Amino acid sequence: MNDSATPTTIIHGYHAHVYFNAETLAQARALCEAAAALFPLKMGRVHEKPVGPHPDWSCQLAFKAALFADVIPWLTLNRKGLVVFIHPITGNDLVDHRDRALWMGAVRPLDLSVLPEHSETYDL
Repeated sequence: MNDSATPTTIIHGYHAHVYFNAETLAQARALCEAAAALFPLKMGRVHEKPVGPHPDWSCQLAFKAALFADVIPWLTLNRKGLVVFIHPITGNDLVDHRDRALWMGAVRPLDLSVLPEHSETYDL
């Protein structure tokens, strides 16, 4: 796959999307709230329906690139079976979601047709 990275591609931050369902809603909410209390990141809404390219209910954690080494290991140790989809923010939403993503747990099918190549500016 062509990820279109160049020597000047900059990772501005990351989104970690915690996936859940009705049975794991309380667990996911507690995980996201704990992350927001421990780290200087932004917790998005807890969506009880699929939103954007995400096939499952989800909550987004948005954080600056400098926090990667703290947030990702913490999620690894505390997700307790929840699926977490992580992608960088470089300005190319399609490539970031399709070619540069990390998964904790099962890989889920994304609806990439809703993603533009160039992204808006994200508040981290």
